[in-house]
Amino acid sequence: MSTLEIHQIPVLHDNYLYLFKDPDSGFVGIVDPAVANPVLEKLDELGWTLTHIINTHHHMDHTGANLELKAKTGCTIVGAEIDAARIPGIDVRVKDGDIYEFGAQKAQVFEVPGHTSGHIAYWFEGSDALFCGDTLFALGCGRLFEGTPAQMWHSIGKFRNLPDQTKVYCAHEYTESNARFAVTVDPKNTALLSRFDEILEKRKHLIPTVPSTLGEEKATNPFMRADDPGLQAALGLSGADPVAVFAETRTRKDSF
Repeated sequence: MSTLEIHQIPVLHDNYLYLFKDPDSGFVGIVDPAVANPVLEKLDELGWTLTHIINTHHHMDHTGANLELKAKTGCTIVGAEIDAARIPGIDVRVKDGDIYEFGAQKAQVFEVPGHTSGHIAYWFEGSDALFCGDTLFALGCGRLFEGTPAQMWHSIGKFRNLPDQTKVYCAHEYTESNARFAVTVDPKNTALLSRFDEILEKRKHLIPTVPSTLGEEKATNPFMRADDPGLQAALGLSGADPVAVFAETRTRKDSF
């Protein structure tokens, strides 16, 4: 089976949109369209026709162009059943455990509350692609606007079970700031220190740091490692409940 052809579109200050095509069916999707014009321009450049919008959560920098794109293309909008009232123009409602079929491609849907109460993510196993919105970032995670530390730790735990080669198509270029924070709470992590240097070099030349892989995140992202003894020791929380460790890490990041 073929895999998704994925194009990353930078918009606004630091958002990433993902335009993707299933070669077998010709279906074309856009993940979390904040604005319409860059999407329409990329579609024109590629000669593609938009058929679907895939939303992870309701924030306007993820759904702002839903209705305009639907009006111009007739596309189908896919979003969380649990949060349907806040997804503009939603047509297809999906929930945790669903397998969403996008042409010949299949995505497992995860409900991942924390950043928002109705956040979801899509894992296209056959393409090693995780579209995770603002739940997980390269070396970070989303702020807890509507959820609890326990919810977010549980949500991230769903990603920890996925294969290391999975690419993390997160929605923002926050990596340099996240890296500068991560080394303050996990200063003895040699994999993190090496990655930190690579990130600084990339951003110096305005090279995207996204997507990363889940293998990288499991080894270096403090928000995926709240049960790691080294991180716990660095925070002065050896042997603590991982939820408490995660909460302390998030609190420190919020004021970093």
